[in-house]
Amino acid sequence: MRILHLLNHTRRLNGHVHAAVDLACAQRQLGHSVAVASGGGDFDDLLARNGIESFHIDHRRRASDLMRAFLALRRKMRLWRADIVHAHMMTSAVLAWPACKLARIPLVTTVHNEFEKSATLMGLGTRVIAVSEAVGLSMKKRGVPASRLSVVLNGTIGSARFEGRDHSPRDLGSPSILSVGGQHPRKGLPDLFAAFDRLHADHPTARLWIVGEGPYLESYREMVGQMRCAPAVTFVGAQQDPYPWMLGADIFVLPSHADPAPLVLSEAREAGCAVVATAVDGVPQLLENGEAGILVPAKDPMKLADALGRIVGNPEILSEWRARSQRNLTHLTIDRVARETMSVYEAAGAAHA
Repeated sequence: MRILHLLNHTRRLNGHVHAAVDLACAQRQLGHSVAVASGGGDFDDLLARNGIESFHIDHRRRASDLMRAFLALRRKMRLWRADIVHAHMMTSAVLAWPACKLARIPLVTTVHNEFEKSATLMGLGTRVIAVSEAVGLSMKKRGVPASRLSVVLNGTIGSARFEGRDHSPRDLGSPSILSVGGQHPRKGLPDLFAAFDRLHADHPTARLWIVGEGPYLESYREMVGQMRCAPAVTFVGAQQDPYPWMLGADIFVLPSHADPAPLVLSEAREAGCAVVATAVDGVPQLLENGEAGILVPAKDPMKLADALGRIVGNPEILSEWRARSQRNLTHLTIDRVARETMSVYEAAGAAHA
């Protein structure tokens, strides 16, 4: 099959991009012809090394730019002879929908962030992929019929992005707690800071490591600076690959308020961390509904502190949850994601015939 992926850009530190790049590379490994049309970015070299063509399509949201992008996309679809177009972002879906209609080619869309109002536009696809059961339910409520909707749970294990990665654990001390993600309110970091401040009073040897960057990074630094636990908290900033920090951590924490199907959870589980996360959106599904990680309510620092305290204060419980993080881990491979996605393409082709 000739598959054309469409997304705004291919820059790092964006979950949409990571998922699309992982999928494209896995599909190429399955023997399909794959291309990516985007505004370009960090992963273009990786795509080329994996035999994937890259086309430049400017996704800036100005009327004149969008018209040029639409015409460029139509031309690339025709010259490259795409069998299917897969759009991963709202602007991509809006560009692809009329182009696919005119070319009589199926359009598949993937809903990565269903909490955004614009996610409704992802329903333009011939088939719509939700990255978790929770996202699928949300899209049904937005009017996407079940007959056009498929759930393909995110997974990263075996990704081409990880070839040659550093498997040397960082020395984070013990007990060590790690969180990786963007520094903005949706990720719930102030809840983690409050929980750790309470935890640290009872477990002064505990250490908290924060990997990531974002618009709230400096305000979070200032917030922690006013807490008693401040000397035990380290902000490492953005990292090209946070996996060595995961390998060095005892516990991985995801305190999100909303998270459709965070890729970081499969990485943390692969690294063997005990996992504590909030029971929001696709997080329970990624943690086997609490069998592979401890689920706590969102926006509840007290409950989060209690859960962390039970692990930090008992090495046997910590060891148990590290082992439990490995349950059904093979379900989180990118190969499984690619094969399930190919089945969606086949359904889209049949519906379009």
